[in-house]
Amino acid sequence: MKLPLSYYLNQDVIFLAKDLLGKVLFTEINGDITAGVIIETEAYFGVVDKASHAYGGRRTQRTETLYSQGGVSYVYLCYGIHHLFNIVTSVEGEPHAVLVRAVEPLIGHDIMELRRNMPADKAAISSGPGSAAKALGIDRSFNKKDLTENEIWIEDHGIRYAPEDIIAGPRIGVAYAQEDALLPWRFYVKGNKYVSKPKS
Repeated sequence: MKLPLSYYLNQDVIFLAKDLLGKVLFTEINGDITAGVIIETEAYFGVVDKASHAYGGRRTQRTETLYSQGGVSYVYLCYGIHHLFNIVTSVEGEPHAVLVRAVEPLIGHDIMELRRNMPADKAAISSGPGSAAKALGIDRSFNKKDLTENEIWIEDHGIRYAPEDIIAGPRIGVAYAQEDALLPWRFYVKGNKYVSKPKS
């Protein structure tokens, strides 16, 4: 059920971003388990991707986690408000990552409702990367966690989507990345209400 370390060592981050759709992201915090089906992701292609924190080989205290061997979490604060959860992939020294942009609540609806102060059937509860992380209780303390352990992990529940039900488009909020902002590296499940809506 739990994805093995070998899964995350795949060097094709675009493939993984798409393959992670339908996988189930779990957290256990103080005995409370919550989980959501991953229904929207974005791929970040390491040092050559202008949208990546590691573009040009940038290494700071914050980005160092990206250079780890795949299978750890990379959590950072966006705009000083939202924690964003990323899955570090590939081999050590190759800073690829997949951002989880949205999940569909699966387990622990009541806990998610308390964390988000809204009903679980409201799309906004886990739509968008900040909301998804908050619903699952993910904050900065989850940075660099081993995804094969028991605090945060991903399972395969056999949920698969037909190719025509997976939409690929440009990533959201990375206009600064110039031409790389247009790359179709955002993947989401067609028609799922929890998919984030780009601000028009």
